Amino acid sequence: MPDPDLILATKLAEAYRRLGEIYGFSAWESHGDPTGQLVATILSQNTSDVNTARSFRALVDAYPDWQAVVDAPEPEVIEVIRSGGLANQKAPRIQNALHHIHDERGDFDLYWLADLAVDEARTWLTQMPGVGHKTASIVLLFALGRPAFPVDTHVGRVSRRLGLAPPKASADKVMAIVEEIAPADWFYPLHINFIRHGRATCKARNPRCNECVLRDICDWYRKSRAADTIRNDTGTR
Repeated sequence: MPDPDLILATKLAEAYRRLGEIYGFSAWESHGDPTGQLVATILSQNTSDVNTARSFRALVDAYPDWQAVVDAPEPEVIEVIRSGGLANQKAPRIQNALHHIHDERGDFDLYWLADLAVDEARTWLTQMPGVGHKTASIVLLFALGRPAFPVDTHVGRVSRRLGLAPPKASADKVMAIVEEIAPADWFYPLHINFIRHGRATCKARNPRCNECVLRDICDWYRKSRAADTIRNDTGTR
């Protein structure tokens, strides 16, 4: 009987290769200091990249350092980041996260997380309200180059449709599966390319399956095609 883990690893390797041929294999480079990345990732929740960049720029332009953000009145911070959306939720999350870091460490430096095992660093970050595994993994991967695999909407959708994870698997489950079967140096380019593919081809609505280079290894496409065949054979709609 075939080894299920080997089947998944083989499928993932093929997806990695094919998407890399289309989008390239992005080399890791730091996206900035980890504390700034944490703040930017909180700002990015449920909004566009453009809005995230705009609100982050507004925040760092308004305050000289993270201590000033912590000390500022919450309503003021809300107004500063309003362009990013959901400011009423994000402002207290940012201030609470920064307050937690300073209380625990005495400063706002998070570079020390690079010296911890990924699971240990992720556990430390997710102690903060509003910081889940995706946010923690983005900080670890993007800012520190640590082998963590963030799962956003696009990454989760592509992974589930391919059959790398069960159809109803949580983002944390998808993360755990990929981190188990993929080489660590794939995490960054794979994450980037799954997002690119999810935006360009494997869309939530009206996916462009006929244009997809992964359709022959995609469980979702195979099942959809089988369902279409049954409907055509029975004359149902």
